[in-house]
Amino acid sequence: MPWHRACLQGSEINIFMVTDAKCQQTPTKIKIATRKSKLALWQANFVKSLLEKKYSDITVELIGVVTEGDQQSTIPLADVGGKALFVKALQNALLSNEADIAVHSMKDMSVFPTEKLMIAAICERADARDAFVSNDYSEIESLPLNAIVGTASPRRSCLLQSIRPDVRIALLRGNVDTRVAKLDAKRFDAIILAAAGLHRLDLSSRIQSYLSDDIFIPAIGQGAIAIECRESDAQLQERLSFLHHDITAQCVKAERMINQIMGGDCHSAIGAHAKIIKNKMHIAAMVGSVDGKIILREQAECEVNDAVQCAETVAKNLLSQGAEKLLRA
Repeated sequence: MPWHRACLQGSEINIFMVTDAKCQQTPTKIKIATRKSKLALWQANFVKSLLEKKYSDITVELIGVVTEGDQQSTIPLADVGGKALFVKALQNALLSNEADIAVHSMKDMSVFPTEKLMIAAICERADARDAFVSNDYSEIESLPLNAIVGTASPRRSCLLQSIRPDVRIALLRGNVDTRVAKLDAKRFDAIILAAAGLHRLDLSSRIQSYLSDDIFIPAIGQGAIAIECRESDAQLQERLSFLHHDITAQCVKAERMINQIMGGDCHSAIGAHAKIIKNKMHIAAMVGSVDGKIILREQAECEVNDAVQCAETVAKNLLSQGAEKLLRA
């Protein structure tokens, strides 16, 4: 059982929690591991500013980390290890005590926990929708015949081609500003990006139209920020608790449950989105072929307290329709 001990430091007596016979003092400096992209730094600085505003007794430092996903930006993610490439280096910084917390895009996080680490908080979700970005066209339907659209996402490729089978998909990777620059260089007629990232980087003016989250179902966790730390850092977890947004967390948990049951990966055209409307949780999910010729959809509404069971039902219904074959294609 946890207990308390008085520790004498100079002329002061500090009282703090002791767990497993170890004296854990409330942290006065928090080091945040983050990728170095503009969006990642925005997210890390967002968390930093909230911590500094809440706690006047701490200093917060950003630790920039170059991930393997950043280094291999010209190859499809699925061919080099998937979204885990954006996460692993940050987690290693936590495990080696180089950093105290890591700030991630929730959609990059594996549905399976990493040993000795935990998601301590999920911040309130921003816009979860995808955005249509183009210099010449206002929406998907207005694209010319055989238009070239940039994306690296199997889900976006699937949904886009289900609407416009004539569209040609071209690989588009890199940071948000890099992708927009490639559009401006006339390499694409349009690109599809997460609306949240564009908003955070003050690029909302580049959005021509938003794609409905009921039809163009977002990636799991899209728009949410995850804060990860060591399981053993109980005092730090307490300090991070004010950042946790319960409604967002419940929705993300339902989405991640669907993917966990179905076993989707970076090769999969899979999406799931949960939202709470009038105290009811609405869950929509899809699985399809990357070429968009086949799309299976499932949706459900339930009490918020029943979200996990509802998500399980959605996943099982998709599997009963043949989703596993599409996921393994």
